[in-house]
Amino acid sequence: MRKHSRQEVQKITGKAALLSALSLSALTVLSGCSGSGAAQADNAKPVAEAPKGAQPTASDEKITIEYWQYEFPAKVELVNKLIQDFQKTHPNITIKHTNFPYDQYNEKVATLVPAGKGPDVINLYYGWLPKYVSSGYLQPLPESEFSEAKVKAEFFPFVDAAKLNGKYYAIPTAVRTLGLFYNKDLFTKAGLDPSKPPATWEELITYAKKLTETDKNGQFVVEGLAWQPGAQLHHWFRDALIYQAGGKDTSEDRRKLLWNDSPAGLEAFSYLVDLAVKHKVGINGFYNDDITAFKGGHAAMNVDGSFQLGSIKRDAPNLNYAIAPLPSYKSKATQASFWANAIPKNVEGKKLEAATEFLKFLTSKEVQEQWVEKIGELPAKKEVALQEKYTKDEKLGPFIEQLSVANSHFFVDEKLERDYFTQAVDQILLNKTDYKTAFDELVAKTQKLYDDYWAKQDKK
Repeated sequence: MRKHSRQEVQKITGKAALLSALSLSALTVLSGCSGSGAAQADNAKPVAEAPKGAQPTASDEKITIEYWQYEFPAKVELVNKLIQDFQKTHPNITIKHTNFPYDQYNEKVATLVPAGKGPDVINLYYGWLPKYVSSGYLQPLPESEFSEAKVKAEFFPFVDAAKLNGKYYAIPTAVRTLGLFYNKDLFTKAGLDPSKPPATWEELITYAKKLTETDKNGQFVVEGLAWQPGAQLHHWFRDALIYQAGGKDTSEDRRKLLWNDSPAGLEAFSYLVDLAVKHKVGINGFYNDDITAFKGGHAAMNVDGSFQLGSIKRDAPNLNYAIAPLPSYKSKATQASFWANAIPKNVEGKKLEAATEFLKFLTSKEVQEQWVEKIGELPAKKEVALQEKYTKDEKLGPFIEQLSVANSHFFVDEKLERDYFTQAVDQILLNKTDYKTAFDELVAKTQKLYDDYWAKQDKK
């Protein structure tokens, strides 16, 4: 997931309710009081309403809607500014901005939205959509403004991950892909050319070995490649490594995992695990987590998302690093994930009209460009992302060039699917389980999630 900046993603630990039906622990969504007058929920942090612009005419009906997002400082600050911008051109619409701690988000949604006390526009991780939709929390986006033809024409293909039952339920402002972050100073120290990062699976292993430093006791001083399965590596496996090995993630109807339909799945899984077990270039939990190790110069390379650009700029402004596309094998591939905005089920009438206007604003070119500058995430619209000022950017460019080969896994249960992956890896690391046994169990457990999910959908 999960994630936003790595720090965000790692904070993600929550359990949704209905209450077991939405067990999204590790990634939880904002809760708060509703635009329809619900009492303020515990721990919600309302943000001051945007100052009004020009006064509405007597014929204009004043509408107040509420926007929820999780508590991430850079995004809270930017959304506050965006609300002010929106208010200037929509003086009859007041937007109340409420944000919640990450680990409370889904629980608040699960308790307040069904009671009609939730927001009018909500920000959520795309991997939560199947549970949100099946639990009846959301309504399809208005087709008058977000028709299938319009969405497909304007957005990159990954946006189809927000399409369920033939309808789009959410729309992203920005997207993140995975790339290879690497420390240029550590490359030079190891005798490697910083202008020539590894481009293949084999080169990644070779470089990582040269970059790895250990002390006299064999303990890591510098990881050649940061290795944390529960961070971005499980995404790397599903949406990049499997495809690069010649396989596929799921069937077209999203009902069946295809990981073990060819040798590609096990080969991809083995490659990832071998980095720690066989090649010993990284270890789980080094310097707490992968991004912390990388920012501190204790990891020479890291597979991570474009959302980390902002956090590195803030936390390690002097880090001499670069970005490269993910090393490839038989073909190129990366992962795309995104946070999207949706409209809860009970929003209607004038509130629905206002919510739709705000959604249109959040996906506009002007807003997406501000998102790149302030947050570091990539524009979700093709015409915005493919501007030369982004494609030629040394940090953004490598991410953007991969958007055409980006895949977005269909999560039935993001938290459990991540847990199943890390458990399979732990079986190998801790219990010396053979790779194929651990992999087969991973496929079986994940497929059961899919079977149970679709069985419920088919009964509706």
